[in-house]
This record gives sequence, structure tokens and C-alpha cells, in this order.
Amino acid sequence: MAGSTTLHPELTAEQVQKILVEPLEAASVFLASGPRVFDTAGGNQIRIPKLTGTTDPSWHGENEQIDEVDVDFGELILLPSTIKSLKTLTRYSNELARQSLLSLDSILKDRLVKDVAAKLDHQLFAGTGDVVGGHRTTPIGLLNYEDVQEIDSVGAIGFDVLLDAWGKLLAANVNTAAAKWFVRPETFVALRKIKDKQDRYQLQPDPTQDGVFRLFGTPVVVTDRIPKTTGENPTTQAVLADFSQIAVARDQEPAVKILDQTFGDYDQQAIRVTARYDAAPLNPEAIVRLDGITVA
Repeated sequence: MAGSTTLHPELTAEQVQKILVEPLEAASVFLASGPRVFDTAGGNQIRIPKLTGTTDPSWHGENEQIDEVDVDFGELILLPSTIKSLKTLTRYSNELARQSLLSLDSILKDRLVKDVAAKLDHQLFAGTGDVVGGHRTTPIGLLNYEDVQEIDSVGAIGFDVLLDAWGKLLAANVNTAAAKWFVRPETFVALRKIKDKQDRYQLQPDPTQDGVFRLFGTPVVVTDRIPKTTGENPTTQAVLADFSQIAVARDQEPAVKILDQTFGDYDQQAIRVTARYDAAPLNPEAIVRLDGITVA
């Protein structure tokens, strides 16, 4: 029998493709959702003045003394000096760089930037704001902002609670046209499964735009950046928010530095990626958080 590649695969030269298979991963969501970004000068703290209330004008007749009213001011402080930077560093040998089939520095750079962006996204959604010595050292996430509007113990997600959240924005005079929903995949699928008594699905995607979803006219962002609890009866959260009422202070977006001399005594190079951000609501009432949503 004649020899063949099937009978003698060990004699054939393998063809290595010049591609790299990367894991599936979620796209960054928070910064892409339209918050107001303030770039800092040299990473300094940002102070944003706020009017904390309205005045109360009154009616007056001719030649009547006008009532004097006081105006109250407050301020929002972002990126205090205690806020840490997000950093990562990877070393590799010069031999590996020379002999690699692919452009190793480019691969590692892209990978590290994506990982930093994902870590930042998780923090800006669900971070609790670590405190050391009475000072905050990491950003507080959207799901942990104080003084936002809340709907507790939702249970199984349904349309009525969505309208309740929408009503809270209306009552607070929020621009609902700028609002977006942020939900986990399981939450959105549960809503899509709702049927009427004739077994007809009640939510329909826009037939002219693939992948664009709306709930009562409001765009929906489906993301697993919103966590869920563990245990026998897990729960999760959802948010309806006008992101233009959220401020982001940016000292440094993910920045890449190639270190080709630092580890020269090991004949190694390194790639370092750093970023520094902070975030807080300008008007907390422009955010409605739904808590205690059961996960099917």
C-alpha cells in the first residue's frame, strides 16, 4: 500500500496559521454609554459645583419689598489623591520575542489593554469603593451610588416594575429620552419570554435593526457587568439611568509602555499598561436601581 498523509501523519509538516484565537469576552460598556468625561490636569482632583436646591420666588405687589432667598451650593469631588491607578505588567524574553510566529508585543499590548478596560468596566458598574484609613482608594460603581431612586425586592421581572422605574424618572423631571436600561442577559431573556394568553411573545425586536432592543421605547444594554448573587436563590439587579447625569474623571486612559531596558540584566522586555479613573452621579435621582430580581 502506498504511503499517505493519513497513514503517516508524523511525516508531514504542520502548517501553523498566523492567527491567534482569543477567548470570547464582553465589550466595555460603561464609558461607551455616554457619561460626561472630565479630563484632569496632571491627575489633580476635580471639584464640580452643584446647586443643592431651588429658590422659592413669591408674588409681590407694587412697591412691596421682595423677599430675600438663600441659594445653597454643594460640590462633587472626583479623583481625590487617594484614588489608585489600575496597572498591569507582563515580562517576556527577547528570545521569545524573536522566535515568536506572531508579533508578540502587539498581541500582549492588545490583551493587556482589553483586560484593563474590562477590570475598569467591572469597577465602574459594581465597585464598592475600597476605603483605607478613612479615604476612598477605588471608584464606587453605578450599582452602589448613594441617594439614587430604588425599587426593592422585585422578584420575578415583569413589565409593571419597568413602568414603575420609568415613572420614577418622570416624577424626578429626568429626560427619559436620554435614559437607557442596563440588565443582565438572564433578565432580558426572562422579559423576552413573557407571553399573553394566546401564547404570543410580548416583546419584539426592531425588525429594521438587528440586535437593537428596547423596553417601552427605551434602549436596552445587555451586560454581564451587573453581578448576581450566588447560592440557592440567586438575585441580580437592573438599572434605568440617564448616563449624561454621570460624571467620569479621567486622569489617564489605558496607556501602554514598552520597557526594553528595565529588565535588561535578564535579557527581557516588558509591557506595562496603566489607567486612572473615577466616577460619580451628578444627579443621583436620574438613576433608578431595581434590586432583588430573581434569576431563573
